[in-house]
Amino acid sequence: MSENREHLCDVLVVGSGAAGLSLALRVAKHAKVIVLSKGPRSEGATFYAQGGIAAVFDESDSVESHVEDTLIAGAGLCEQESVEFIAKNGKKCVQWLIDGGVPFDREDDDSDDKPRYHLTREGGHSHRRILHAADATGMAMQTSLQDNAHNHPNIEIFERYNALDLVTNTNDAGDKKVVGAYIWNRNLERVETVRAKFVILATGGASKVYQYTSNPDVSSGDGIAMAWRAGCRVANMEFNQFHPTCLFHPEARNFLLTEALRGEGAYLRRPDGSRFMPDFDSREELAPRDIVARAIDFEMKRLGADCMYLDISHKPVEFIEKHFPTIHSRLLDLGIDMTKEPIPIVPAAHYTCGGVMVDQNGSTDIANLYAIGEVSYTGLHGANRMASNSLLECVVYAWSAAKDVLRNLDNADYVDEIPAWDESQVTNSDEEVIIQHNWHELRLFMWDYMGIVRTDKRLERAMRRIQLLQQETHDYYSNFRVSNNLLELRNLLQVAELMVRCAMQRKESRGLHYTLDYPGQIENSGPTILDPNRSE
Repeated sequence: MSENREHLCDVLVVGSGAAGLSLALRVAKHAKVIVLSKGPRSEGATFYAQGGIAAVFDESDSVESHVEDTLIAGAGLCEQESVEFIAKNGKKCVQWLIDGGVPFDREDDDSDDKPRYHLTREGGHSHRRILHAADATGMAMQTSLQDNAHNHPNIEIFERYNALDLVTNTNDAGDKKVVGAYIWNRNLERVETVRAKFVILATGGASKVYQYTSNPDVSSGDGIAMAWRAGCRVANMEFNQFHPTCLFHPEARNFLLTEALRGEGAYLRRPDGSRFMPDFDSREELAPRDIVARAIDFEMKRLGADCMYLDISHKPVEFIEKHFPTIHSRLLDLGIDMTKEPIPIVPAAHYTCGGVMVDQNGSTDIANLYAIGEVSYTGLHGANRMASNSLLECVVYAWSAAKDVLRNLDNADYVDEIPAWDESQVTNSDEEVIIQHNWHELRLFMWDYMGIVRTDKRLERAMRRIQLLQQETHDYYSNFRVSNNLLELRNLLQVAELMVRCAMQRKESRGLHYTLDYPGQIENSGPTILDPNRSE
């Protein structure tokens, strides 16, 4: 890799998960691609996804049924055209993963020529339509994609690089076009520039804004914050999915217990061993995630309990070891035998359902800038994401965005130059503790005030604190050299503000947004859209 401070490529992909690598591989035959990976190339939400990817492979299933299930889970806020587009193109995009080497589990009986995949069922789905690789689907996908990308001559992966900000040009008509980005080389601790014809944001979500999250440390809303600062609209940022079952253990704060456990018959129990989901929903443990997470939260608060329990110990040992080998092994390391005892769990922030607004090609409001995967708002998830639709959205929009990039590649050009990053007025900080303090304060009050249950008063308190921290962080950013923690804090504060602003605008309870002040639903509800170019 060049040691120059400037890099040149056709396509800059910010993010090295399922969405970013899928797009990189699809365009690399015709374009030079740079992929930025904030940490090691495998460190992202994709790698830790356990359950699987939803697509219609079973002959008794249908695209129409997948669409209907998604619309129901989305609580009336999904955009039907987007749902149909993703469900209809799901199978061929998953087949592309299979052709690329992803080893999804097959049925034992493969006597005919056509392979039959083992399909599981998760909350909200009316059929078994989840392809998986045991309970480590994301790891299998990530490993396959990064191996293919690593071996491709037209793809360079820059590890330990953050994107700082997008660089745009505005023409006489006021139209913006992205021309590159400033990037932070964490290896050499310096700012560099990338000139590119196209920039793809595939940075994942923003669950790190919460104290308790199932996400890896890199999920700090970078792409959403950068796109907003550049002038892109965002939508539905109030809908943050809390996964109902994250392991409650001091040595494994981010360890997720896949929904497939409940799909295969696990029960949710109180500390006294009694089940509680039948008291909340007729679908019991297979109700959508927002309902299950609220039920757990309610029981914990009602009983003053630190956690609830997930129990699959009534299933045969061989069944558990075959279907959940990763979870079984990890829990044994922590002294928990899931074949004999229930597993302590709490809800944790898991998925950002809103994001940067895009069309069916993944195009944003700025020319040549795309957003795909969890960073984007496509209209698929509505007020609540249905299990295993997220990886599907990644690969379908990577396909559609790649097609659009290749269509426009020959007509795109580079900007002559990007101004060098000015560090002449900044110094090194000896007060990194300020960043750490502000970081912890943000994540704690977002959990308390913008969590599973909200009120107007809580949201107002959150906004006041966000604004104070933003001012402190802005002053800090202006006077000191950048660092990874400073960049992430700046982005998380921006995304936290957008989340709270969206929540304040929604005067109802719907899906993942539950407020005690407006417990009912309003008619003709639509997405919450924020525009940085208009004063609210």
